[in-house]
Order: sequence, then C-alpha cells, then structure tokens
Amino acid sequence: MTSGTMIERVRQAARQRLLFLPHAVRQMARPDRMIQPREVRLVVERGDLIEDYPDDVRGHSCLLCGEGNGGRRVHVVCSPKDHYLAVITAYLPSEAHWADDGRTRRFP
Repeated sequence: MTSGTMIERVRQAARQRLLFLPHAVRQMARPDRMIQPREVRLVVERGDLIEDYPDDVRGHSCLLCGEGNGGRRVHVVCSPKDHYLAVITAYLPSEAHWADDGRTRRFP
C-alpha cells in the first residue's frame, strides 16, 4: 500500500468516527500535553503521514504529524478500521527524539 492510499484510508475512516483508545486519552490528558480532540482531528485532516506501520499488532497503523492549537506540532498514531479511525496515541514530539521539523527521528 502506498502512503497516499494509507492517508486516504485514515481520512475516510475519520470522517465516519474517531475512537480514542484508553492509552490515547491518558496521553492526551497529561498536564504537560493537554491535547484536545479537535487538535487530533486537525492532524488527521491536514497532517502528513511520516511513518507507516503495516505490520502493527493492532492492525495497519501510521504516524501523522500536523499542527494543533497555536501551531504547536502534534503527533498522532492511528489505525483505520472499516467504520472508524482508532486513535492509538497522541503526543507532542520531544526535541530529544525528533529533529526540528518534527518529522525526522533522531537516533542516539
């Protein structure tokens, strides 16, 4: 599957419904993050696919990067299903793990 096809599947699933898994809710609610569901929706609708995980145990998933409130960079890991988009987690990429563009991993 091409990245174009995956992002299309993600957006189609999201148009039906977003399902925030418990891990995503916990990560989004951390005081140092406070990521709102509408920010996740913005990333899903307008963000870029930066990593694809076709062999994920939760089903084919991917990492998206986009802008949330105030232009802050947000990462969303999600998996498109037939009738919804499963939001696995959402977080603010750390400078220790991501380059300034938020799209390139830093490896130790």
